[in-house]
Amino acid sequence: MIDAAALRDWCLARPGVTEEMPFGPVTTVFKVEGKLFALSALDSEPLQVSLKCDPELAAALRRDHAAVKPGYHLNKRHWNTVVCDGSLPDPMIIDMLEDSYDLVVSAMSRETRERLGWAPGEGA
Repeated sequence: MIDAAALRDWCLARPGVTEEMPFGPVTTVFKVEGKLFALSALDSEPLQVSLKCDPELAAALRRDHAAVKPGYHLNKRHWNTVVCDGSLPDPMIIDMLEDSYDLVVSAMSRETRERLGWAPGEGA
């Protein structure tokens, strides 16, 4: 099951990612080139992570999985909060993390995407 250390390691292994705590000591924010793609209270039990998501996919994931909820304190159309309680397979959570990172990077300039070495669908 994905834990806080695995979540942090995955995020920080992506090019251009920084870890910040702009909302105080509880919530960790992961940004790529200054743009938010994941946030989590890493000490929470069970671990939860909010991720950016395509609106249609976000709605389908919420419909089909009890562990996927509308983004907590975020735009519910574009963000989901995923409860890492073991009910979702780890590869599915990693896919959601990757999708969130990719959505943010895909909106960046070509120069920035190239500097990051990003290509759509390349995977982790």
